Amino acid sequence: MSVGTSERKTEVLIVGGGIGGVAAALTAARLGRRVVLTEPTDWLGGQLTAQAVPPDEHTWIEDRYAPPGYAELRRRVRDYYRRNYPLTPRAAADPLLDPGLGIVSHLCHEPRVAAAVLEEMIAPWRAGGQIELLLGHEPVAAHTSGDEVDAVTLRDTRDGHETTVQADYVVDASELGDLLELADVEHVIGAEGQDQTGEPHAPAVADPLDQQAISWCFALEHRPGEDHTIDRPAGYDHWRTAVAPFWPGPQLSFDDVVPITLQRRTWQLFDADHARNAHFPLWTFRRVLARENFADGAVGDVTIVNWPQIDYWEAPLLGPGVDDAARAAALAGSRDLSFSFLHWLQTEAPRPDGGTGYPGLRLRPDVTGTPDGLAKTPYIREARRIQAELTVTEQHVGVLARPDGAGSEVFADAVGLGRYRIDLHPSTAGRSYVDIEAYPFQVPLGALVPVRVDNLLPAGKNIGTTHITNGCYRLHPVEWGIGEAVGALVAFCLDRGLPPRKVRNDPARLADYQRLLTDTLGITLAWPDDIRTHRE
Repeated sequence: MSVGTSERKTEVLIVGGGIGGVAAALTAARLGRRVVLTEPTDWLGGQLTAQAVPPDEHTWIEDRYAPPGYAELRRRVRDYYRRNYPLTPRAAADPLLDPGLGIVSHLCHEPRVAAAVLEEMIAPWRAGGQIELLLGHEPVAAHTSGDEVDAVTLRDTRDGHETTVQADYVVDASELGDLLELADVEHVIGAEGQDQTGEPHAPAVADPLDQQAISWCFALEHRPGEDHTIDRPAGYDHWRTAVAPFWPGPQLSFDDVVPITLQRRTWQLFDADHARNAHFPLWTFRRVLARENFADGAVGDVTIVNWPQIDYWEAPLLGPGVDDAARAAALAGSRDLSFSFLHWLQTEAPRPDGGTGYPGLRLRPDVTGTPDGLAKTPYIREARRIQAELTVTEQHVGVLARPDGAGSEVFADAVGLGRYRIDLHPSTAGRSYVDIEAYPFQVPLGALVPVRVDNLLPAGKNIGTTHITNGCYRLHPVEWGIGEAVGALVAFCLDRGLPPRKVRNDPARLADYQRLLTDTLGITLAWPDDIRTHRE
């Protein structure tokens, strides 16, 4: 292994190539700024690609309420399939082509396609030198002076070479908010207490170890009559009998609870069990390729397993007492759970015909871009979060916490839009789902501005939300919109020699920045009242 060091300088350093990081890079480059974009894996896209999570999107995503760059991404994904896949004439002609016909979204597609499209989107900016991409690089140190981050040191995961990048602005788009810890930026981990936030659904007191479960997703196809059973995982007997405090039975089962009501439900793999609260089969939940879309059976069904049974809740990745060894053990446990669930599906899962097991279930490592078929990284639902000038609470967006019919809070410093339920998966503190209504909401600039540090901004799940409101701000379109707002903000600040907080707290400068978002970038900042007050 060759180990060395090097240095470089740029205007904007973006650490993390998830969709928030890519959106920030594209926006800053479009506005004339030089960007270094880093990513620890070999795929851009974060939760959409390396974590293998098909997009969760709102009802109005096909309208002007999608972030402009995210709308372009969705168009390019559809065009990629039209150019390269043997679609049926009907599918090819459908302007809203949905390759997987999955339940979770109107655009379910393979993670590797999204990775290819994101590379395509940044290609001209790389060719022109505005974006430099460093794949396989993870942050290991931050260098600060006073209230600024001067530089970040990144290690090449392939050969150990370290590069220190000096930048005028640093964007933390990492999946766990890594720079917040490395740069000693004030931040929160886990759940705030009701005594702090007054949120109806927060625990009584804060618990930094109360974090949403992670999930290590994988891709499957089904080949009836064949046997693709994997070896029995080391922890199989544990997961076969483990019963969480919020679960109706063993982890390896088709029985779980409805997140909203916490009633028991029973799934089937290929058919819906309407009598027992399962309204669709698990197979179609996050299916990314649907056989019926492709001519002459050339492409079969492929689904992504991101189902409740692989939510790993036994240990958190962050917080007091969670050192590198504990984090590694939790990640290994999550992988073991996913493999154990697959083995159970192949050998013991009950079938409607009275038999057990689906040995024809086959991993598709080509879809996830890994040797073993699991995603490159686990699906991270919750990160470190900045202490921000404005923290979004349940009282801003939650239906039950707002005056009746009021809709979401209207923020004067809005920089984008979002829509999703407050959806918290079972937690590492033993809490069950928190799944409650949220109104369509805005992203306030105050949630992107740290209370102290002047030149570091968040661009992912690390913005100023609470544990509760992270549950509705953590999804794909919202993360992209946050990235666009941050990319525009650093360009705006560099143009004027101003820190972000002076933009937010000066009405004239804030108005100028918001005009940049709306007039130049085409970003919509406000929901119409009939949508803002919409209930499911």
